[in-house]
Amino acid sequence: MRLSLGLEAKQVQIQKMAPRMIQSMEILQLPIMALQERIEQEMNENPVLEMNEEDPQIPEEAVERENPDAPEDTEREMVVGENTDNTADFERLLDLDREVPDYFDERPRASANRMEEESDRKHDAISNIASRPESLNDYLLNQLGELELEDDLRRMCERIISSLDAADGGYLRSNLVDLLPPDSAPDALELAEEALEVVQHLDPPGVAARDLRECLLLQLSPDMPCYEEMHALISSHLEDLRDNRLPSVQKATGYSIEQIQRAWQELRKLNPKPGARFVDSHVPTVTPDVRVEQQEDGTYRVLVDDDRMPQLYISEYYRRRLATGTATPQEREFIKRKINSAQWLIDSIQQRRSTLTKVSQAIVDYQRRFLDEGPEFIEPLKMQQIADQVGVHVTTVSRAVDDKWIQTPRGIFALRRFFVGGTRTEDGEDVAWDAIRIKLQEVVDKEDKTNPFSDDDLMAELKKHGLNVARRTITKYRQKMGIPSSRQRRDWSQKGHPQQHESEG
Repeated sequence: MRLSLGLEAKQVQIQKMAPRMIQSMEILQLPIMALQERIEQEMNENPVLEMNEEDPQIPEEAVERENPDAPEDTEREMVVGENTDNTADFERLLDLDREVPDYFDERPRASANRMEEESDRKHDAISNIASRPESLNDYLLNQLGELELEDDLRRMCERIISSLDAADGGYLRSNLVDLLPPDSAPDALELAEEALEVVQHLDPPGVAARDLRECLLLQLSPDMPCYEEMHALISSHLEDLRDNRLPSVQKATGYSIEQIQRAWQELRKLNPKPGARFVDSHVPTVTPDVRVEQQEDGTYRVLVDDDRMPQLYISEYYRRRLATGTATPQEREFIKRKINSAQWLIDSIQQRRSTLTKVSQAIVDYQRRFLDEGPEFIEPLKMQQIADQVGVHVTTVSRAVDDKWIQTPRGIFALRRFFVGGTRTEDGEDVAWDAIRIKLQEVVDKEDKTNPFSDDDLMAELKKHGLNVARRTITKYRQKMGIPSSRQRRDWSQKGHPQQHESEG
């Protein structure tokens, strides 16, 4: 191997993206709520970027002459006295806010009434913020505080409560030995067992159970219907109930099928996760980026929801500073850089709106049967098809639909929802997998529950409808849709139990 020092010419291909293109793609990928946060961040960092928050439905001239007949207040000294609330003087101070010129923004400012309305809206928004819900641990500790317990027992109860997790249903997953203090006495385990019994008798019933069986048994009381049957089923036959092996339960307990089913129905009323209701189940609100309106001729028109988007513009003050030459060279360089950054952001937002409109309109045009007739008529669609139709790269389509929602006459859907795979029927017609899943659910709902279809039977039933689907695909979709196996769907209440289909694996 020869080592040498010297200059060498080499030709390579490197793909570089301009900063403006990178920013445009980032803006395109943002959903509307994230875009609002991005705009707010840019407003804080870029002084030349301003937004028009005026209501476009109210002419600016109306703001200037909101009360032209009102007499002008003459300037006078304001004296705050103890025997008067000086209402008139404070009103005059509010009027001064409109009279003082704003040298950095020559647009007319909002009136005092409109400012008050905006303040009321913000106050209402703050008032409607949900408070933090009470946690499971706090709820149990509050109950524990009402009991008269010895200090050692109370401290052990608190250690047990602190180990419970509402997200895990309120179960005690730790071993009692692990919860004992390092310097615990020899009889500390007995104290821990006593403390666990105290905690398990708190509300909600079943809390601090060590497994599902104990959780359900803690919720039983002798005054419940089918108490004895439920106690026997929970103690020894939970797995048989899960797999719908009622004849095995009948043989082991001596109860009739009807008794077992009644007890099973009562058992379903118990709560397998008593601590789950203390988990914060707040679901974030979905804000559609696009909405669809049906026209009089039956076609659909896509509109990007710009109601929440402020109107951005570059400050006239900084434009004048740059044009008049009054700024220093350093200031001119700073203003130029900030104006370019602001203009890039404005152009990127406009490009986002244009691309999102074109992509969404192409999707809606392709999936018109979905909007006209329902989800079962969705068509197989790939992003490459939309990219070819709009004339953009497929990655642009992917960014345009990423985390975006569309409001349609049939509800709000994720834009990615309209991109589905599919297969061909015997007639050569393309059909989406969503339509196959809907048909699969329909076949299962109409089957004879005393002799339900196996996966092989379901494959044959779909074939009758012209849908050639492999058995493993049916099994995968059935499990994904939460449809139990044929043995679990079996209804044993009918007499003369017919022979069961060969069950799924």
